[in-house]
Amino acid sequence: MIYLKGRGAQLNTPNRFHRHRLSREFTEAVDDWTQDTQTLYIEQQAKSLVHKVDSPDVGMEYSMNPYAGCEHGCIYCYARNVHEYWDMSAGLDFERKIIVKINAPVLLRKFLQRPAWKGETITLSGNTDCYQPAEQRYRLTRKLLEICLNHHQPVSIITKNAYVVKDIDLLRRMAQHNLVSVMITITSLHEPLRRLMEPRTATAAQKLNAITQLSSAGVKTGIMIGPVIPGLNDHEMESLMRTASAHGALFSAYTFIRLNGALQILFHDWLHKNFPDRAAKVWKMIQESHGDKVNDSRWGLRMTGEGPYAEVIARQFQIWKKMYGLDKEKSSPPVEKTTGPDRQLSLF
Repeated sequence: MIYLKGRGAQLNTPNRFHRHRLSREFTEAVDDWTQDTQTLYIEQQAKSLVHKVDSPDVGMEYSMNPYAGCEHGCIYCYARNVHEYWDMSAGLDFERKIIVKINAPVLLRKFLQRPAWKGETITLSGNTDCYQPAEQRYRLTRKLLEICLNHHQPVSIITKNAYVVKDIDLLRRMAQHNLVSVMITITSLHEPLRRLMEPRTATAAQKLNAITQLSSAGVKTGIMIGPVIPGLNDHEMESLMRTASAHGALFSAYTFIRLNGALQILFHDWLHKNFPDRAAKVWKMIQESHGDKVNDSRWGLRMTGEGPYAEVIARQFQIWKKMYGLDKEKSSPPVEKTTGPDRQLSLF
C-alpha cells in the first residue's frame, strides 16, 4: 500500500455532479496513475466574498473565505464537499488545488460600503482556513483585517494555524475596540494522531503558544475541539480544555464528527488504512451517535450527535467548560461605531 505522507485524503472521490468517471480496473495496466501531490494555487477573480450563513447551528451569521480548498488536509473537514462545486474532487483535489480569491480585499471594501450593511460580525473563515499555507504567499487575510479595522467591522476568526500570530499587531489594535475574537482549533495533544488527521496544520504546542500570545495581547481567544471522534480523540477533551485554559483561553466549543457527502468514503478509507485494529468500532460508534447513520444533517443534532455516547460528551463538556473557566463571552459590542477612513474617502 502506498501512503501519501503529508496528505489527509489518500484518493480522489468521484464528483457527484459528473455524469462520467474514470476508474482503474486493472492494477497491472501500464497507464500512469501516479497521483501528483504538489499544491497548485489557482488565482481567481471572485464575484462575491461575504455570505449570509443560513444554518442555525454553526454559530455565525456571515462568513468570508479568501481561499477555497485547504492545504491543511484535515480528513474530516466538512468543507471538502464544497470543492465539488468547483468541478473538482473532495479528496486530494481539495487539499492540493487551492483557489485564491485575489480580489477579496476589493470585494470586502465594496461590501462594507453598502448603505444597508449594519456591521454584524463576519467570521473568517466559515469554510476553509484563512491562515492555511497559501496565506504566507498571498496575505489576503491580513489585507481583509486591515480593511475591517479601518471600517470598525467586527470579526471572528477560527483557525488551526499558528500563523495567526503574524497579524498580532493588527489583532491587538482591533481588540482595543472589541472588534475581534480568535478561536484556535485543537483536536489532539498527541502529535502522531494530529499528523494523521490534519497533516499540514500547526502542532498542538504551536497552537497553544498562539493562544498565549494572543491572550497576552488582549485578544479574546478560545479553543475549538473539532471534531470529537469516538475511539480516537474523545478521551482528550478534558486535557485539551485544561491545557488551553492554562495558556489563556477564555471560551470553548466542540463539534461531534459527522461524515456527509464524500467524507463517508474518504474517512472510511483513511480510518481503515491508519487504524485497522479499531476501525470497525470507531465507525459503529459514529453511526450510533447519528441515528445509525454517519451523515446526519438534522439541525441541532448534526453538530453534537445524539444517543447515550453523544450525551455523555455533551455533559462532560459543560462540566469542564465551567471547571476551567472556558465559559466567557466570545465577543462583546464594539466600543464605538465609526465609518472608517475607507468609507469616508469613498464619499469623494
